[in-house]
Amino acid sequence: MSDASRIVGGKKHPEDRVDYALRPRRLDEMTGQERVVENLRILIEAARARHEALDHVLFYGPPGLGKTTFAHVISNEMEVSIRITAGPAIERAGDLAAILTHLREGDVLFIDEIHRLGRAVEEVLYPAMEDFALDIVIGKGPSAKNVRLHLPRFTVIGATTRLALLTAPLRARFGAVYRLDFYDLEAMFEIVHRAATLFAIPIEEDGIREIAQRARGTPRVALRLLKRVRDYAEVRAGGVITSDVAAQALDLLEIDPLGLDDIDRRVLLTIIEKFEGGPVGLETIAASISEESDTIMDVYEPYLLQLGFLERTPRGRVATRLAYEHLGLSDNRPPRQAALF
Repeated sequence: MSDASRIVGGKKHPEDRVDYALRPRRLDEMTGQERVVENLRILIEAARARHEALDHVLFYGPPGLGKTTFAHVISNEMEVSIRITAGPAIERAGDLAAILTHLREGDVLFIDEIHRLGRAVEEVLYPAMEDFALDIVIGKGPSAKNVRLHLPRFTVIGATTRLALLTAPLRARFGAVYRLDFYDLEAMFEIVHRAATLFAIPIEEDGIREIAQRARGTPRVALRLLKRVRDYAEVRAGGVITSDVAAQALDLLEIDPLGLDDIDRRVLLTIIEKFEGGPVGLETIAASISEESDTIMDVYEPYLLQLGFLERTPRGRVATRLAYEHLGLSDNRPPRQAALF
């Protein structure tokens, strides 16, 4: 294959329009998550055939895997409007009531970080999701009256990185619950290739693969790395991204061939060097590297667990033999502890 045939890209477009175009709009445009896509396809086709609003949907999994994108795709497939908010943004029950009363028949209400909804807000959401009704208390004291307002049938799409933090009553009100997993290399290659084409970035297939391999199986990370490698290529390599150029740029960003960055390595090295491989508590690790424990749990741990570099035990986190090997360290733990991995 000639170099010319292995390069994608061409005339440049305004980047703000390209950023919007990066988000798939239909199920047929989605790459990866085949099981979720197929289930959603059936769910949507059935709802449209009955001329009903879609059942409430909950997506969970590590950040950056497409939960928001799926919400937009669902609204497009159902040909309805979408209203976007987040759990921390809805501070009072009245805030949610204002949102609900502005929804129209079939509309989608997307709530990101839904596990962070307050208890009072959840109490308002329960009857809205189940009975499509809004209970409002008018007045105070003995003269207070409860008024029930009927809402149009709508769809709540929730997204969370912490499924365990959702209360059981709220979780039970979702008719469809889907976990989003990390993307495989083939899917990541297609995502980077599509983005490079839309961004009009001259890039060779080997360059695409180098970025895809180091993107942690996460589309959001892949798109961020593509932009940074593009910057490097324009400043240091004449603008064309080859495998060597991508590797040099990503090495400069301290992202290794498996996609581990500085924080990943610090987490593993802290467990190995300061606590003899573990077990060690999450809060202790966070304090040792001056990072938030929630950030470690939501952003870094899932990928380290996926690679088999980290193990969760009742007593804390433990670095596995694979982590020692990847970091080029010798496993000096006692034989019984080391044998567990």
